[in-house]
Amino acid sequence: MKHSVYSLDKSDNRKEFVSGMRDAIPIALGYLAVSFSLGIMAKKAGLNPFQSFLASLTCNASAGEYAAFSLIMVQASYVEVAIMTLIANARYLLMSCALSQKVTAQTSVFHRMAIAYDVTDEIFAISVSRPGYLNPNYSYGAITLAAPAWAIGTALGCMAGNLMPSRLVSAFGVALYGMFLAIIIPVGRKNKVVLGIVVLSFVLSYLSGVLPGISQVASGTRTIILTVAISAVAALLFPRPEDEEVAHES
Repeated sequence: MKHSVYSLDKSDNRKEFVSGMRDAIPIALGYLAVSFSLGIMAKKAGLNPFQSFLASLTCNASAGEYAAFSLIMVQASYVEVAIMTLIANARYLLMSCALSQKVTAQTSVFHRMAIAYDVTDEIFAISVSRPGYLNPNYSYGAITLAAPAWAIGTALGCMAGNLMPSRLVSAFGVALYGMFLAIIIPVGRKNKVVLGIVVLSFVLSYLSGVLPGISQVASGTRTIILTVAISAVAALLFPRPEDEEVAHES
């Protein structure tokens, strides 16, 4: 029988919230470190620590913020900044659509929008891998740690300015990728189909960045194309078993 996440009592919702915070601890630590380099970029663009903090708190997306700060540096118009940020972050629209299938039909528009506020690659990964329906409180717990960490790291990086050694900034940039691997590897070990799709995604992503023609396309657009194509083919070739669908609804 179908049920709503809101039929859970307060103790269950509290457990989901705490679980989300616990799973987001490595994400928050990674965000705090990686956003240092983003803060340095914000400093070059002329933003002060508070402005960089506010920018990261309202737009938790490295590619989108780098694009925005780059345009601010060349004094681009507000419209240009808005359009470029939309294009760079368009992949999150796909992730939000995927997460909409993880919540019950009774989930209100407010909760859907609140979850969508901070759909990042890492939070999407831990949310979509949750068994059964996604309780919004789980996402709120993850966001409670991850979003402030990203914003605080950006502000601290802005304060540091250009004083940090370039090697240290480069090391910070690698940390987030290692953290993301730690999220997807356990899921891939449990499901060989998922593992194969992840490996295929890595290969195609690399090829799209070096092959003539497609490598000239913006990285955000390439990500969208690959995401839609790979997920569509995977859904057709490896549909979710009916018994698993029933388990999600019972």
